[in-house]
Amino acid sequence: MKYIRNNKNSKSDYNLIFIYEDNLLSALKMMDKGMLHDDFKSAIEQKLVTGKAGATNVFSSKAYNKNYILIGLGKKSKLNIQVFEKSLYSALKIINGYKIISISIDLTNVSIKNYNHIKGSIIEIEKTQYNFKGSKKLTLRECALKISSAITTGEFNNLKEESIAIANGLNTARRLGDTPSNICHPTFLAKEAKKLEKINKSLKVEILDEKQMLSLKMGSLLSVSQGSKQPAKLVIIKYMPLKKKQPIVLVGKGITFDTGGISLKPSPNMDEMKYDMSGAGSVIGTMQACAEMKLKNNVIGILACAENMPSSTATRPGDVVTSMSGITIEILNTDAEGRLVLCDALTFSKKYKPRYILDMATLTGACLVGLGKYPSGLFSNSDELSNKIKISADRTGDRVWQLPLYNDYFEELKTNFADIQNIGGRYGGAITAAAFLANFTKDEKWAHLDIAGTAWETGTDKGSTGRPVKLLTDFVTTNK
Repeated sequence: MKYIRNNKNSKSDYNLIFIYEDNLLSALKMMDKGMLHDDFKSAIEQKLVTGKAGATNVFSSKAYNKNYILIGLGKKSKLNIQVFEKSLYSALKIINGYKIISISIDLTNVSIKNYNHIKGSIIEIEKTQYNFKGSKKLTLRECALKISSAITTGEFNNLKEESIAIANGLNTARRLGDTPSNICHPTFLAKEAKKLEKINKSLKVEILDEKQMLSLKMGSLLSVSQGSKQPAKLVIIKYMPLKKKQPIVLVGKGITFDTGGISLKPSPNMDEMKYDMSGAGSVIGTMQACAEMKLKNNVIGILACAENMPSSTATRPGDVVTSMSGITIEILNTDAEGRLVLCDALTFSKKYKPRYILDMATLTGACLVGLGKYPSGLFSNSDELSNKIKISADRTGDRVWQLPLYNDYFEELKTNFADIQNIGGRYGGAITAAAFLANFTKDEKWAHLDIAGTAWETGTDKGSTGRPVKLLTDFVTTNK
């Protein structure tokens, strides 16, 4: 896709203009004069044009041979990056239904901090170019962005390159999430990381097999994979352009398929358990973006990859395993397996003496029940870190909501047969899962993102969302 700025000579197939519910007539100054104005005013009078967020209207000017798509943003005072991107995406879906080669997007009527409306436009366009089946050929080739003259050419080019890098990482995460589990297994994820290393020389990839993990005493992680013929993998992706600077470590849950193990899941919607590696997918996507942006920061991605299957060799409820940290764990539910692979990966990450550790995981259905599909659940032992994550979430529209980690929840993990058990009581399942992980990060500034509700969409738009790649890339970019 070619992106150009304020090219007055460009003749785009469609011109996209943003309008507000409380100032509809502001669009007139961005449209050509002629009969179109009368048509527009008539549509307003008939309440065909409302300007409500996500509402779209198509107008054609025969006199000037131009086509317009008006995109509603709701009330101007309530505009944020999430509303903007969602509204733009609704228009782009319409455009993809036409054989359109070029579009122009007028952003002069949009104002969001840090030029995120420019980044958001490019990212949303790049997102629409993704199609897992690859059967639908899209015709869009060029986008002209009308932006403020206060933004220099250099600033625009930097924003463009950064946005494309983020979008590429986002689409990589989506592709990995959408790949069926008979293809996407732990070895596949490891090979995908190796492919990135070949493309981006700034990335260095190390892969630990089960024998190596056994030597490191990762008994918790290996307990999850022992019921499957697919061997577990621990994948380390290093992006370290700076000397003597502590890295940010990103840890992703990579359960490539989750049957629940012996604690077998019900069959409805079990196909969606291919998305249980979305945490690992988001880490791969973020590491790709770091390399493509040529980020001036040290970041390490760790993927804890396994397949959770029931078999004669699978872990049983009541089994006790020893984690890499030496903490013993009574496994009461084999479907609470994500925390078992993550705890060893978190312990392993300490060897890099990180500034911050962030883990991403489709960890609990309880988080989806509690928060729905809009924000990811945020847990942390550091106010400093959680506040930084919230800032990135607000800036990117990749929302989070923080939940507590009171000592009471840790009490629910006590057992007579080990140091801790892998589940708590009936209630607050997302919190007790986070409390479990907190046992392995006591000496670190750590945060956990439960993305069970945000990593994929169901229904007609079924597929991976790529979240939280945008949040993570913003975090590692702004916390140098």
